[in-house]
Amino acid sequence: MNNSPSGSSSLFKGRHFDSSIIILCVRCFITYKLSYRDLRDIMAERGLVLAHTTILRWVLRYVPEFEKKWNRLSRPVGNSWRVDETYIRVRREWKYLYKAVDKQGNTVDFMLSEHRDIEAAKRFFKKAIKSQGTPEKITLDGYAASHTAVDELKKSAILPTNVCVHKSKYLNNLIEQDHRRVKQRVYPMLGFKRFGNAAITISGIELAQKIKKEQFDTSTAEQTGVRAQQLWEAVLAA
Repeated sequence: MNNSPSGSSSLFKGRHFDSSIIILCVRCFITYKLSYRDLRDIMAERGLVLAHTTILRWVLRYVPEFEKKWNRLSRPVGNSWRVDETYIRVRREWKYLYKAVDKQGNTVDFMLSEHRDIEAAKRFFKKAIKSQGTPEKITLDGYAASHTAVDELKKSAILPTNVCVHKSKYLNNLIEQDHRRVKQRVYPMLGFKRFGNAAITISGIELAQKIKKEQFDTSTAEQTGVRAQQLWEAVLAA
């Protein structure tokens, strides 16, 4: 029987396993350095027999839904952004994870792209502006395409002309460290086979990182305790 938390029953309708098991598996996968097979074995120790592909399907199905629930509780981020991109392997090819953090290290936004060029950078900035508003300052590294993208966005009035743009490798150490945390989580996955699956999984990893950074105001969630599982269930039920 599926005993879904009140308010989230429609998310888990028709599922064979209890909602708490689904939440636990998805939460642990995006948070800790575990493979799908690791989680399958952990669940087997608890008397639950399921295939590792079942957990994969849960991640792909529920990460976008969990993001929506958590994002309703998002705290505002700062208006000084550090922007950078890093490499993620998909089908043995390099793809590019664009990301911005504020000066406190809070995640502003992120985007997985098949290309690393001016158009990709512009798409990322537009996405970040739509979700977080316009920054007052942007710090970039020396990659020319990102600077050109900012210039073109200013010309099209998407970015105000008075937005300060700085070039500083040192100031971007903050975001490079953030990239490292994501890559450490991706490493046990041994690469992605599909771009769409990679994008969803990375979104989940970024969500887990934002929760660790306390970027969500959970004071209004009906908390039943202090454990992470209970907090997740409370947020999803709110």
